[in-house]
Amino acid sequence: MKIIICGAGQVGSGIARQLAVENNDVTVIDQSAELVQSLQEQIDVRGIVGHGAHPDVLDRAGAPESDMIIAVTFYDEVNMVAAQIAHSLFRVPLKIARVRAQSYLNPIWQDLFSRDHMPIDVIISPELEVGRSVLRRLEIPGAFESVSFADGLIQVVGVRIEQDTPIVDTPLEQLTELFPDLQAVVVGIIRQGALFVPTRRDQMIIGDEVYFVSAREHVARTLDLFGHQEPAARRVIVVGGGNIGVFVAKELEDRPGMRVKLIEADKKRAESAADQLNRTVVFNGSGLDTAILREAGVHDAESIVALTNDDKVNILTAVIGKQLGSGKSMTLINNPDFGAIVPSLGIDTFLDPRATTVSTILQHVRRGRIRRVHSIRGGAAEVIEAEALETSPLVGKPLRETDLPDGALVGGIVRGGDAIVPRGDTVVEAGDRVVLFVEQSVVRKVERLVRVGIEYF
Repeated sequence: MKIIICGAGQVGSGIARQLAVENNDVTVIDQSAELVQSLQEQIDVRGIVGHGAHPDVLDRAGAPESDMIIAVTFYDEVNMVAAQIAHSLFRVPLKIARVRAQSYLNPIWQDLFSRDHMPIDVIISPELEVGRSVLRRLEIPGAFESVSFADGLIQVVGVRIEQDTPIVDTPLEQLTELFPDLQAVVVGIIRQGALFVPTRRDQMIIGDEVYFVSAREHVARTLDLFGHQEPAARRVIVVGGGNIGVFVAKELEDRPGMRVKLIEADKKRAESAADQLNRTVVFNGSGLDTAILREAGVHDAESIVALTNDDKVNILTAVIGKQLGSGKSMTLINNPDFGAIVPSLGIDTFLDPRATTVSTILQHVRRGRIRRVHSIRGGAAEVIEAEALETSPLVGKPLRETDLPDGALVGGIVRGGDAIVPRGDTVVEAGDRVVLFVEQSVVRKVERLVRVGIEYF
């Protein structure tokens, strides 16, 4: 595909890397010559220095022949105008724009982005997506990652293998024998920084980070087998009163039994947060101030969530919160280089807004009947939800007899509203929604498996 990306910041460069690796024809526009040059030195993309919303710049970038434009500059208005010009002047088929200001996203203005007004096909709001990710992880405190597929019927969950994990050193093929009614499949393992899709003979060892796919109602029992019986958090401290922090606090305070405290260093922002929230207690102070944390009750909190716009503050806040007695800690990290050090600091999980944005975009780049995509560990793997149509090579024979490549595994199937955890003799039927865990190296092969043949029409 021929794709234009407006914005070479962290989000734009992350998307460019992912798409360039897959041999897409990528052009990146940014006003910073330094950012453009740096990106071109790292990956195979075309770079243009200029304003992403100017018609002449888009024309030089090849907009008339492009399949997609992705506008992810820091400014909402630039992103929206770039999409408008791409549509009105160059007839670019697919327009994706990042919009951060919540005012634009208010449901009462939902007609703003229709084709008759400002034709943007996909709106990306990293703040909302990160906020939803926080809420999902708070619901499953034993996991470092949790993503829903197939309208919530299938869950992909990431857990760490620790000393007290009951099934450590057990070959995966024996799990079915030991627990015949277990509705879960181990689909991915990260060991010493390397991700792989396991075979039936592989074992999980202490220190592994494991991804499993499960029917929603079996997640809790599966977590028990992994040694994680933590109850869902009911007392939460949110540090950071920006868009993400306020969104998370607002969602939490509406849930029965929740007790939420929010800490914000900026006085005006703290006052604004207090005006927007009803049952949340708001403190004006720093998350690094142990006196403020103690006053907020960190020693009784089941989770502390650091969501400021400063990675270092977030990391230190999470560490201090754990030291003062918080049960779990979660931190927002914009710089992916910091992600590698988080586990060694005792932080339970971190959120990468760039990865969230990339996942949203990938489902529109993927070919075939792809419904949803979630990127794992900076693109090392993907979880793909696809619709199986009758021309797909996956349909009509047992999974063990399909041509699914090494590095890909079917983790879940939804048929008629029911979630099915597959075995080797499971047969995929036309109309099924299939959830696959796929290493990056074989994503294209899997795309071809779910693609519709021309004879279907």
